[in-house]
Amino acid sequence: MRPTGLILPRGSNPDRDLVPGKAPTTHIVWGPRCALRLEVTGVDVGEPRRWPSLEPEVPERVVHAIVGLQGPGVAPVLSCAPTPAGLALQLRRSAVFERVLGAVAAYAAPTVPAAPGPRVVLHCPALRGSPCALRLSQLRAVLVADHLARALHAHRVSVRLVPAVRDPHMPTFLQQLRVDWPAASERAATEALRSRALAELTPARNAEALPPGALGRVYLKELVDERGRTTGYDPKLDSCLVTEDLLAVLAELQQAVQDWAEDSSLGLAAAPDAGADSCMVVHVVSCEEEFQQQKLDLLWWKLDDQAPLRQKHLVCGPVKVAGAPGTLTAPEYYELRHAQVCKASALKRGRDLAQDSAWMEIFRVLSVATIKFEMLSTAPQSQLLLALADSSISTKGTKSGTFVMYNCARLATLFESYKCSMEQGLYPTFPPVSSLDFSLLHDEGEWLLLFNSILPFPDLLSQTAALPCTAPGLHITARTEMVCKFLVQLSMDFSSYYNRVHILGEPRPHLFGQMFARLQLLRAVREVLHTGLAMLGLPPLSHI
Repeated sequence: MRPTGLILPRGSNPDRDLVPGKAPTTHIVWGPRCALRLEVTGVDVGEPRRWPSLEPEVPERVVHAIVGLQGPGVAPVLSCAPTPAGLALQLRRSAVFERVLGAVAAYAAPTVPAAPGPRVVLHCPALRGSPCALRLSQLRAVLVADHLARALHAHRVSVRLVPAVRDPHMPTFLQQLRVDWPAASERAATEALRSRALAELTPARNAEALPPGALGRVYLKELVDERGRTTGYDPKLDSCLVTEDLLAVLAELQQAVQDWAEDSSLGLAAAPDAGADSCMVVHVVSCEEEFQQQKLDLLWWKLDDQAPLRQKHLVCGPVKVAGAPGTLTAPEYYELRHAQVCKASALKRGRDLAQDSAWMEIFRVLSVATIKFEMLSTAPQSQLLLALADSSISTKGTKSGTFVMYNCARLATLFESYKCSMEQGLYPTFPPVSSLDFSLLHDEGEWLLLFNSILPFPDLLSQTAALPCTAPGLHITARTEMVCKFLVQLSMDFSSYYNRVHILGEPRPHLFGQMFARLQLLRAVREVLHTGLAMLGLPPLSHI
């Protein structure tokens, strides 16, 4: 029977009740919804309680990960048995802590394929203009494309980013937003495309005046009919006005695909599928740009016999601003958030820190964190409603980027405090991880951090890089919001645990064992948090 949800034990002594073969037996049981329940010898104890998780299928993957921690000759951590309720699992909790926290860095890192993965061209047309003309919906598309590029790179997917930014002000703005995108390069040659376009042009009628710079029109209706309207193309799409600028766009995309045939840095030149058909082009566009982008990819097929067969559109939904005009540009939005961060810090500190370069760098990071979490925490295809009030940048707001960065700084402060106390001789040096006693981790908050954050993290990163390459139709979706939501939930769980549990206890030898076990757990939390922030292009902060 396929499990559909997770029910976890509570109110039990894990090392007494969860050791296989001992009675009373506590089970982790799957049921129709995520809840927290204790079953002892078949008697239900306690009211069901919600156990937060990323999504319904995460618990199943997590248990598979725990099963994978068992090696040859190793005492079982987990055993399974069928029950009338579906599937029952017996779990020795301290053994899971030992297996996972014994190799923190290796487990927290993304799981990458052994060989280079598929090739993807990420095309974000919003980057062809000036930042001053960048609408908020286009900014959202830029941030989605950047986040997707980072996820693909982390999983060794070869990625080409198009276009190369040419506006002299755009690189500075992207640097402010910590968006990693290629700068201007030589324009790709358009001669071959121009010759093919001239052969396909429909002569202009006498009454039809072409705008300056236009070569003529190409009718695309037959291509739409061939591919079928059900694939996602707009049924009103009929013709395309061919201009020199449009040919330059196509030439740049064409060059990005052709470069792979000559690229031997990843061994792609020798690959049997190194042709254009082996890559996928993903056009990351705002909803306002979608119609024009459909014209462009059809024109590419019309003018280039080697154009990739797989072109997908990732359309970002509109961005609405509550209580503000819809004309707010991307730079104005950044400046607004930056001013709010500076103002909040000045109120908290009682002084203006604008002249302190170190603090100003922190303010810039917090501003970008606020923007990225706002823009990326909602599924890209959904409408986004922005609230521009000052309260949205508070470190107390548990859904904000500043809240995540605040807890990142709390972790840094914790480990810095331990280091200083160790240097003063109050605490011994950190012992070998193999000597730690993880049975001392019996707080429910510790299990929550391990089970809902550390264990599922590698699989979550794999999902962020998963593009439905073979999905039918024109449109695809991406789960770019998963990392944001995960980091917010992790920060909430850590904040609750940190506020309740005193990690660095009194410098007494009989307390060191539990302290070091807790520090090792929080090392894993820190590793996960830093890796997740890196996927958003955000550096960890040591203090706020």
